[in-house]
Amino acid sequence: MFILLPIVFILGILGIAFEDKIKINKAAIALVMSIIMWLLLMLDAYYIFVERANPEFENFLMQNPDIAAGPLKDQFVEFITNRAIVYQLGNVAETLFFVMCSMLIVDIVDKHGGFNSMTGYIRSTSKRRLLWYICIVSFFFSALLDNLAAAIVIIAILRKLVPDHTDRLKYACMIIIASNAGGSWSPIGDVTTILLWVGKNITVGHQISHVFLPAAVNLLVPLTIANFWLFQKGSVLRTAGVEDLTDDSINRIPLTARKIIFWIGILSLALVPVFRVLTNLPPFLCVLLGLVILWIYTDVLYSRLRVTCLDKYRITRLLPDMDMTTIFYFLGILMSVGALETSGQLGLMADFINKHIHEPYLISLIIGILSSCVDNVALVAATIGMYPLSEYAGDVSTYGQYFVSDGGFWTFLAYCAVTGGSIFIFGSATGVTVMGMEKIDFMYYLKRFTILALIGYFSGAGVFLLMFG
Repeated sequence: MFILLPIVFILGILGIAFEDKIKINKAAIALVMSIIMWLLLMLDAYYIFVERANPEFENFLMQNPDIAAGPLKDQFVEFITNRAIVYQLGNVAETLFFVMCSMLIVDIVDKHGGFNSMTGYIRSTSKRRLLWYICIVSFFFSALLDNLAAAIVIIAILRKLVPDHTDRLKYACMIIIASNAGGSWSPIGDVTTILLWVGKNITVGHQISHVFLPAAVNLLVPLTIANFWLFQKGSVLRTAGVEDLTDDSINRIPLTARKIIFWIGILSLALVPVFRVLTNLPPFLCVLLGLVILWIYTDVLYSRLRVTCLDKYRITRLLPDMDMTTIFYFLGILMSVGALETSGQLGLMADFINKHIHEPYLISLIIGILSSCVDNVALVAATIGMYPLSEYAGDVSTYGQYFVSDGGFWTFLAYCAVTGGSIFIFGSATGVTVMGMEKIDFMYYLKRFTILALIGYFSGAGVFLLMFG
């Protein structure tokens, strides 16, 4: 059954890809895929954990001698249910709560007109010109916030600029590519770059100076192609963006209060990296704290105003509008990856790459491609574990120089692991979130934007290798 795990995963991904053909929602497919994979783990636990000498299972028994002294069946149950599932679900919950709280914060700010002023700076009726504005803003916002939070904010702005959904889909897909490109050159631009930064695998100045240009090429090449491919010369938006899509009742809220709501929301997203570094706590707690502050502030505000028509802006009224289908989809995908990690499949894949491909830059390139369908956080975490840092660069071999702090392997990995997630729409948290927000079909992205993402990925990689290879 061990070999069935990746097969089930691949079949599940194909089912998601052909959602429209089989008429089954992608969330249901992702959930049943994850359940089957965890069932296989339990049913074939002896082979997977004992005969294959699973290191995680062995460490679990060493840390819990009372459980190790019991029957094998009890050991498997304790490890899978109380260790593996709880651990994986904890990691997944961090991501899900971050996504949910971020989306809700953006929705609150948007409902109170917070993004209206920003639309004036990037407004254009020209489809081509607006595409450049949106993508460049996404690129730099991702470096300042992080690619997921930046994409959520830009999508909120995009909805005001491009009310027509058909037009907006093209911009939303390019936002995924732009946000991941922008997140790769900043130490706080993506979870994987945060891992590399906190783990001292790469320093801030080194990452920015070495990855910025490849990341820019990663965006500019597909953006230039999209400029001519997606839109005809002189084409204008089907429906011009309007300045204010909120109703008149929002004007009953004092302007100062609306500004406070805006800044609480934006700072809740922008300060996530700072919060993580200062407290060492998960990022979702920062956005959750921001959401709670907004919740308390708006409840007190509306109670004082005593205007009945404003009750629809209360957070309790906005919560039922959350897109739970996307949340369940995300849950299924990430728990499926967790099953692969628990079984040791990801470790085997990393070991195979390391053993048969003795070329650091090629390993990074392959990891980036794999991150298009396998969680890049798990891949990068496994890679960090495979190559411990040497304290003194002079004490290691020429090959080992690639794996010291600020070594070429880690620098290139920062680029590859993040931008590779753009190849498929579900290859990154940014893609999955935008997919849910704009109801983007997997095949729609695959047919039109996967090739653009691949061209950008290899173009940026080529620039990096020419500069530092």
